[in-house]
Amino acid sequence: MMNYFNKSFYLILFLTFSFLWSCSTKSDTKSKDLSYAIEPVDFDFDKIKERGYITAVVDNSATSYFIYKGQPMGYEYEMLNWLADDLGVELKIIKENSISIALEKVNRGEADIAAFNLTVTKERKQYVDFTDPLYFVRQVLVQRKPENWRQMKIHEIENELLRDPIQLTGKEVHVRKSSAFSTRLANLSDEIGGDIVIIEDSSSLEVETLIKMVAEGEIEYTVSDEDVAMLNATYYPILDVKTPISFSQQIAWALRSNSDTLENKINAWLEERQKETDYYVIYNKYFKNLKRSSNRSYSEFSSVGGDKLSPFDEEIQATAKEIGWDWKLLAALIYQESKFDPKVKSWAGAKGLMQMMGPTAQEFGATNLYDPNQSLKAGGNYINWLQKAFTKHVEDSVERQKYILAAYNVGIGHMQDAIRLTEKYGGDPTKWDDNVEKYLLLKAQKKYYTDPVVKYGYCRGAEPVNYVHEILERYQQYALLLNSPKVEDDEKAPVI
Repeated sequence: MMNYFNKSFYLILFLTFSFLWSCSTKSDTKSKDLSYAIEPVDFDFDKIKERGYITAVVDNSATSYFIYKGQPMGYEYEMLNWLADDLGVELKIIKENSISIALEKVNRGEADIAAFNLTVTKERKQYVDFTDPLYFVRQVLVQRKPENWRQMKIHEIENELLRDPIQLTGKEVHVRKSSAFSTRLANLSDEIGGDIVIIEDSSSLEVETLIKMVAEGEIEYTVSDEDVAMLNATYYPILDVKTPISFSQQIAWALRSNSDTLENKINAWLEERQKETDYYVIYNKYFKNLKRSSNRSYSEFSSVGGDKLSPFDEEIQATAKEIGWDWKLLAALIYQESKFDPKVKSWAGAKGLMQMMGPTAQEFGATNLYDPNQSLKAGGNYINWLQKAFTKHVEDSVERQKYILAAYNVGIGHMQDAIRLTEKYGGDPTKWDDNVEKYLLLKAQKKYYTDPVVKYGYCRGAEPVNYVHEILERYQQYALLLNSPKVEDDEKAPVI
């Protein structure tokens, strides 16, 4: 009897141990962040259309959305702009590096689309819907070649690299938390019958950062979609990205599962656009023209590879401090005027970074407008003069910046006319949106530019109104993607 119980005890102990062992894992893939596993809000295309804009959440990456020499770029960014134009709505962008948080924002209604270079997986499809595929791509292992690979023969290099997934047994592979890469590696472990040590790093850590860590020897391996891996390998020649660990997978955008109309409209749009050359021009721009794409992405003037907008960032920051502006707002104005080219001259004769006319520039302290420092000095002095002119009329400093931007484009006289018209017709002369903006536009009509309160006549008001809108939109993009230089609390400029 005693022997029987001993055997039973050890059998139970063995089974319990085996169960616990089988439930343990070399990674935390079993404890995924499923914060997006919530009931989606009811907000389909009819409400988006009524609101007037569609919101997309993207990440700051070499393929999704980034700033290069002051200009927003990226595959997802260009595609989303194209979609928004065709749907007849504006596009608003949210930046978020965490996939799970991005999907959560979609289900909560804070965004309508997650455009994240997302792999379609069965797990994700339980909680969000996906559009038809934008394209197909394999997952590949990112590993480092030997340090002296340039002096080695091809077969010698090959002998040093992992070419069979079974060789990953016991190896540490770093991936973004809650990513499709983590799921694939867990499945691969089962397929090869050996444990891959999956290290899940922060969900907000960008894939490009992990790839860079491999290139610099901080970690041994990571996994990436093949197109992104090839782009990075162009910049880091020491990387090898030729070992696939998956078949082709679908890359698509995620939507709320109850946004059926929006999903149908996007799918119909994709079906039509995928018949056009432009669709493949955009794809090739970021995923096929690797050398050019790599040079853009990893330039010091890219929000992915560097931290600069232009060669004149320090000078712009100094001028912005003198006028009390966020330097990114001044940079957005300068990009609008000259695209940071100090030698540019307009058809009307405006010159330099801040595109000032000769007489105005001389009045505000510049004799050579092709000198970036003189141009910035004169432009800053002119903006300060405009600020003083509008201070009594518009107390709110953020609102006042809109008046100044418009006046910088069209002149203070036309702005004063628009203010007087706003007052006369019962609007609020201290508000830009739907008030002074409206009457600046109306100054293109005879009824208004011949009104007795108007002193400066006809004005093609659409130009300054669009000018203000474009600068503020660009400023928001700069604020979204760029790290600000540290300033003291009492030096912080107003933010729009």
